[in-house]
Amino acid sequence: MAIRDMMKRSPVIISPKLAVQDAAKEMKGEGIGSLIVIDSGKPIGIITESDILKKVVAEGLDPSKILVDDVMTSPIITVKPDTTIEEAIKTMGELGIRRLPVVENDKLVGMTTEKDILQVSPMLLEVAREWASITENEGFSYKRKRIFSGKCEDCGMLSMRLTNVDGRLICESCKETSK
Repeated sequence: MAIRDMMKRSPVIISPKLAVQDAAKEMKGEGIGSLIVIDSGKPIGIITESDILKKVVAEGLDPSKILVDDVMTSPIITVKPDTTIEEAIKTMGELGIRRLPVVENDKLVGMTTEKDILQVSPMLLEVAREWASITENEGFSYKRKRIFSGKCEDCGMLSMRLTNVDGRLICESCKETSK
């Protein structure tokens, strides 16, 4: 499945020259946690609730006097509409981000978030996070034991306690019979 099939097509945008307070009001009004910063029609950054908390509130700065341009995250990490969900999740996991603007020909065409992806495929996110943690620790000879929820790859039953056995996620029953 491609990102174009699940992205939100009307992401909320903001100018880099607006005050952070205006950005926060826009997020509150829209019920969202981030805004894409656009300059001359091109996405140049993203401002999130976290940016506002860490870079303005925690520093005791006045949000009415600080510009979005001063605290936004830039350069912006984007994906193309034909990017697969798996590729997007891999990017999110490797970079530790939860939001990906979708850009085509230098124009913002959509937005996807971890939440959007979770609604489509909860297991995909867990697999990507596990893959990112394994590649992050390639130099180590240990593997973390993690428990997943989803569909058993042996019997097809839903389970809240899947474990990784030889690269496959299986339920407790199938784990016992494979010994």
